[in-house]
Amino acid sequence: MTPGRGRQETQEERADRQWSELLQELRVAQTGVQILFGFLLAVVFQSRFEDLGDIDRNIYVVTVMLGSATAAALIGPVSYHRLLTGRRTKPETVIRASRMTVLGLVLLFCTMCSGLLLILRVVLHNQLALWLVGAMALWFLACWFIFPVWALARGRSGRRETEDDSGSYGDSEKEGSAT
Repeated sequence: MTPGRGRQETQEERADRQWSELLQELRVAQTGVQILFGFLLAVVFQSRFEDLGDIDRNIYVVTVMLGSATAAALIGPVSYHRLLTGRRTKPETVIRASRMTVLGLVLLFCTMCSGLLLILRVVLHNQLALWLVGAMALWFLACWFIFPVWALARGRSGRRETEDDSGSYGDSEKEGSAT
């Protein structure tokens, strides 16, 4: 392998690898979304739900709808792949599924913030809830979007450790992956 040239793989091999990586990422996100959504669905059957005011009920409805949209977006790539399997469109399928996954992460961000707002409003009964949700929203944005974009801008996201002639590991190879 020549440093700086990326992986030596065909378009189909790259699509297979990227699909496997995407599936691993989706497994993590899907599990969390399904647990969160299950809890959201159970909330309405709790006795204290009747005590919620109109604003909190509206926040709950928005949160459930966002949770539904999140689940659809993060499960969608699996359906997309299943329906297109065998049609020789894997590179395009990977790109579209990756975009759907990013959409799912944005929706998950909104769901988490909305759910957190509901919980903190019920617990705190004051403006502090909004400030705490705002702070947590910034943290989510940093962890999920800003840090990766920053790493990409600094040229670190595509580097891999490679063994050079001396047997030591360096940071010299760039991967040309576009997931």
